Order: sequence, then C-alpha cells, then structure tokens
Amino acid sequence: MSDLNLITPQDEPTAIQAADTNLPDSKYRQIRSNVEEVERLVGADGDSYEQPTTTRKELWAYYLYYNGKNALPATILWLSRSDNGVGPGSYSQALFQWALNGAGWQPGTNPRQACTDSSPCVVSWAGGERSISSVVLIANGLCFTFMTVIFVWLGSAADYGSFGRWLLLVLTVLCWALQYGMMAIRDPSQWPAAMGMYVVAYIAYGATLVFYAAVFPRLARFMPHVRKAREEDLKEEKITQNEYDAIESLERNHISNISTAHSNIGYFMTLVLNLSVLIPLESKEFSNNLALCLTNSYWVILGIWWFIFQQKRPGPKIPKGSNYATIGFKQIWLAIHEIRALPQTFLYFIAYFLLADGLNTTGTLVSIIQNDFVSFSFLQLTYLGITQAVCSIASTFGFWYIQRYFKFETKTMFLVTNFFSVFIPFWGMVGLWTNKIGYHHSWEFYFYNVMFGLFQAPYYAYAQTMISELMPQGYDNMFFALFGITNRASSIIGPNVVQAIINDTQNNWMGFPFLFAICTGAMVAICFIDIDKGREDCRKFSEERKLARVAAESGPIKGAVDGVISGDSTAAGRHQATST
Repeated sequence: MSDLNLITPQDEPTAIQAADTNLPDSKYRQIRSNVEEVERLVGADGDSYEQPTTTRKELWAYYLYYNGKNALPATILWLSRSDNGVGPGSYSQALFQWALNGAGWQPGTNPRQACTDSSPCVVSWAGGERSISSVVLIANGLCFTFMTVIFVWLGSAADYGSFGRWLLLVLTVLCWALQYGMMAIRDPSQWPAAMGMYVVAYIAYGATLVFYAAVFPRLARFMPHVRKAREEDLKEEKITQNEYDAIESLERNHISNISTAHSNIGYFMTLVLNLSVLIPLESKEFSNNLALCLTNSYWVILGIWWFIFQQKRPGPKIPKGSNYATIGFKQIWLAIHEIRALPQTFLYFIAYFLLADGLNTTGTLVSIIQNDFVSFSFLQLTYLGITQAVCSIASTFGFWYIQRYFKFETKTMFLVTNFFSVFIPFWGMVGLWTNKIGYHHSWEFYFYNVMFGLFQAPYYAYAQTMISELMPQGYDNMFFALFGITNRASSIIGPNVVQAIINDTQNNWMGFPFLFAICTGAMVAICFIDIDKGREDCRKFSEERKLARVAAESGPIKGAVDGVISGDSTAAGRHQATST
C-alpha cells in the first residue's frame, strides 16, 4: 500500500491546508475544476455508505435468479454470460428463423419457389432481397447497437441511489412479457412481429445480465468471512494486502462460478421439463409455443425471489447538476478520459472487445447452421441443449474445484477457456475446404455443444471475474456498464461484417475465417495483461479520488494536487502526511 494510507478519515480536515499561494491561479482553477468534476461524477465509494452483510438467503436468491433466467437464453441464445438457456436463445431465434424461412423463397426463381433445407433462401428487405442468415445477423446487430446505447445512457446511473435495483426489475418484467408474447407467432407471415419481439426481448435480457452481474462483486466483498478479513484482520495487520486480495478474489470466483453452475442447472431443468411437452405433442404445431411458455414461467417462479430477499444497498445521491438521464453519458466520457490511470483495465477492454465480438458472432453463426440442419425442430434443439447443459454443469463445478485446489489465478483459467473460443471458429473454417468436418454432420453439432458446455460456460464466469478484479472499488455499475458496452459495441461489428460476407457469397461458412482471426488476436492480447499491477492501479485510482474529494472540499496544497493530477498517489500521500 502507498504512503497515502497514513492518512485516516479523521486526519483529512487537518491534512489538507489552504491552497499554496505560489500556485498560479489559472492552474489552481483547472486542477480544482478537474478534482471537483471527478468527485462529483464518480464519487461512488462503496465503503462510504453502510452496507449490510451478505446473508445466505440473499445469496441463494441471487443463484436462483440465474437458475431461472437461464430458461431464457435459449430464446435469446448468445449473450455475455453462460446463460445458454432455452427461452430467448435457441427457441426464440429458431422460431424467428422458422418464420423467415417459411416466408422466403429461393433466389433467382420465377415464379418463386419455396426454400428447401439445402437451398439458399431470401426474403424481401428494404426494396430488395436479403438472405435469411443475413437478416438474423442484422437483427442481432440491432440488438447490440441498442444495448450499447442503454449501457451508456443508464449504466453509470445504476450506481446511484436505488435506481439500479428498480431498473433491473423493470427490465426483467419487460423480458418476461415479451417471451410470453413470442407464443403468438404461429404463421410465417408474422416474421416482422417475431423480429420486433426478438430484438426487444434480446435487448432487455442482455441488459439484465449486465446490471445483475454488477451485484456480485459487492455480494462477495460483504460476505461475512471477507468482511472480517478486511475490517479486522487487515487493519490489525494479521494478514497482508496481497493475502486479503487473494481472499476476496477467491470469493468472487466462488460466487461467479456457482451462479454460472446454477444458470446451467436451470438450463438443464427447463430442457428436461420441455420434453414433457415436445415428445407427446411432437406432431402438434402449438407444442413449440407451449415450450416457450414453460421456460419463461420457470424463470418467473425462480427469479421473483431476488426482488424479495435482496437487501437494500443504495449508492450515493445523484450529483447536483446531473440526473439519471445524463449522468451515464458524463461518466462514460470521464471514464474514457481517465482510463490512462488504468492501463491493464484498458488492455482487457480492448481484448474483450475482440473476443466478445468473435465469440458472440460465432455462436450466432453456428446456431443458424444448426437450426437449418435440424429443420428448426425444438425437440432436436432440446436434445442438443441437454448435451450442452450436462457438460456446462460439470465444467463450472470442475473448473472451480480445480482452481480452488491448485490455487490457479483467474487469468490462467480464463486463458484455458480462450483456447477453445479460438478452436470453435477454427473448426467451422476448416469446413470451407472439406465436408468431412466443419459443421456438416449431425455428430459435429453434438461435438460443438460438448465443447461449448465444457469450456465456454466457465469462460463467462471468468470473463466477469477478470473485470471485477480490474475495476476500482465502488465503481461497480460504471465499470460493468463499460464491460457491457465493450461486449455489445463490439458485437455491432461482427454480425454486420459476417452478414455482408454471407449475403455476398451465399455461403455461411465464409464468415468463420474473420471470426477465427479476431478471437486469436484477443487471446494474444489477454496473455499480456498483468493482474497484480492492475489491482494496484485500481487501488491507487480509488485512493486518488478520495484525496480529490478532500482537496476539493478543503483547498488542495500544491503537492497533493500535483500528485492527484500526475497519478502519483504516493507523492500525494507523502505530501499530506507531512502536513499533519
């Protein structure tokens, strides 16, 4: 820890004296303005507000929400966590794609001929024609675009007051309503309505993932044993700062992995539940709609408990001169301006930008090929989903026990999953040159779901744990919003690039080389991230902002202010310590 820690809250009023008269007025005004703007917009120090200890009931409600919401991801399918469920992912996308395929025709035929499983298929689009795969990718690109706007607009606002709590409730209820609405899609001519509900449900679901994930670092920080280690053992010097960091990091990994395991347990349970409808009613047209009803109801029943048992953890009041509609834009701009103080976090954002783009688009592309191959059969998708769910449950528990036993760092575990993030598009790319492998056969889709379950389910857990270790304390929603923006903004690019390639070549497999390249580049970048240095940078970032608050309120001395502006918290702290 730097010398800045010599100053206690009681010392602060006397530690900072009147401004140095030798400091030029223009520089003083500039420094004071910067200090006040930083503290006014990002002064969300979690330890400055009384926070309740995480209870067992609250923690289990958190797990159950993840367990239930994994009923949706199959409808929405590809998002930023291992929510690979059956609601908004594979089922909703399959239903949307089924409607498109039924309304489409083979290009170049006159009169128009209906699409077959092996023929190209187009629909009317903006006065012309566009391939089915291209339309699905455009829909996903629209989702990511709107999600980016939402995270910029509302992400940081969730750190203030109880806004984040109510925002999550509204988004969850909206997603529930739209999933029930998808049950009304019964005819191919309804594909525009299917697309509209799919896009809005996807956006709402993706937003719930980010704002819900932002809760877990605080739950981990206020677990009883972590709180004791911080407030007693660390203060009494029974443990070092590094030892405390290891305790909190392990608890973050624990909650992240167990919640991921619960999401996959929910995925498995809803798939098995759906078999009770899909097998006996296989020949009935409405069986797919009933399956959607079951998966959504599963999430409603399990998800409601979080809103009952979560404890109130309000943040600070909204700063004067700002409101919930504008604070997000101001903070994101300020965060981008300040990111030079967190180079390891910045490098992770860049790497994750590429990785999320490649992985999200790869998942969508494979699901498009898979849906065509199984002729949009919910029953076949359920069998494939069960395969993935079983592997996902085993891997999330397995990765956690391996990490706990061998004390592997988060980055090491994350890189293992990254290798298979690269392997999945590589396998599809090989399919350009041979029909023996490359997502051309039934067994390959089972192979894909096994690989995805074993290595991509833990990927989501470690991806969010990585950012939780590389963000300053007290800025959870702000940095998770940036994390979500990085994920969604990147995925504006991938779907649009790949849809253009596919629309031009009429070959779904031509998208894999681009996806393989960006996933490989991301993995290489992650290898260069220094987690220990990143933690220290975040600690200095938080300490400097605390100093900034005192400087803004009491009138900064030259050395303290110069320390804040230059990023040298040690120098700033030394200056303060000598002035007491």
